[in-house]
Amino acid sequence: MKVALVYDRVNKWGGAERVLLALHELFPDAPLYTAVYSKEKARWARVFPKVIPSFLQKIPLTRENHEFLAVLAPIAFESFDFTGYDLVISVTSEASKGIITRPGTLHLCYCLTPTRYLWSGYTFYLDNPGKLQKIPFFKILSRPFLKYARYWDKIAASRPDIYIAISNAVKQRIKKYYQRDSEVVFPPVEIEKFEGPRMKENFYLLVGRLIPYKRADLAIKVFNEIGLPLFIVGTGSEEKKLKKMASDNIKFLGELTDEELADYYRRCRALIFPQEEDFGIVALEAQAAGAPVVAYKAGGALDTVVEDRTGVFFEKQTVSDMIRAIEKLEKMRFNLKDLHDNARKFSKERFKKNFINLIRLIK
Repeated sequence: MKVALVYDRVNKWGGAERVLLALHELFPDAPLYTAVYSKEKARWARVFPKVIPSFLQKIPLTRENHEFLAVLAPIAFESFDFTGYDLVISVTSEASKGIITRPGTLHLCYCLTPTRYLWSGYTFYLDNPGKLQKIPFFKILSRPFLKYARYWDKIAASRPDIYIAISNAVKQRIKKYYQRDSEVVFPPVEIEKFEGPRMKENFYLLVGRLIPYKRADLAIKVFNEIGLPLFIVGTGSEEKKLKKMASDNIKFLGELTDEELADYYRRCRALIFPQEEDFGIVALEAQAAGAPVVAYKAGGALDTVVEDRTGVFFEKQTVSDMIRAIEKLEKMRFNLKDLHDNARKFSKERFKKNFINLIRLIK
């Protein structure tokens, strides 16, 4: 069976990129098609036999500034030719589901979420547009584009033959915004990297890109008020702003290796998870290391955190609600076996097995 993989842009590292590497293990001969490819920022992609970027690769700045890709990405993905492939797997939260395949080629979409800035996060992104906010009258100028983008996204959403969702929250969004049914196959988590002896200390941990929807600002407000130590792992566009907000009990660690991160997971009191994620791999990495999670009760956390067994939830993204959850956790004891067992349900081997079984059922 001749297989191709397609991904929105190959210029970063995160949970979706781990999915691609797991798919590469299943289909080692499959090339990877993408809008743009940064060899410097995506060294992980060197394992693929070939990475094939679109014509956007030749346009200056597109490899590093994805905010400017949205207008041309639909044309880029429609320009690829998948003649001769039996199976094409698009891994996407944006435009790569819009590829065009011929009869006889199965297009399976592993959907990270329906395009967030067009649907579930439309209002949030309009108010937090990143680098685009520098454009005068951004909101007024963007509305005609967003109207067209929604129209195209609906058309693109009709093209995959089969949808796989990364969580039950994403499954519901696919049904709501695209009117398509889907199966759930949870993303792979490299559990073994984070398992190890628990050495609990009295600090909390937040892990993730420092961008608006991750809600590190909420966690900082909470820890400014309660005064407990909070260590923050990650970098991003909000870093300078967040550092100015933070009191002395909050420490920014920047980017860490997996080994360094595992050490912090094993030593932290708990992981703080203030955002609504499509899935949220870090919550499971923490549990694999024996750390419970304080999570916003929405999105992927509903699949990955077992209330009062592997973590505690807070209902609203407010300072008072998160403080109550932390106070509750401070009085609890968690069973390491419960934490480890829950994390192992999301192992890479289970992902690969479930993915292949689904393809066999389809074929």
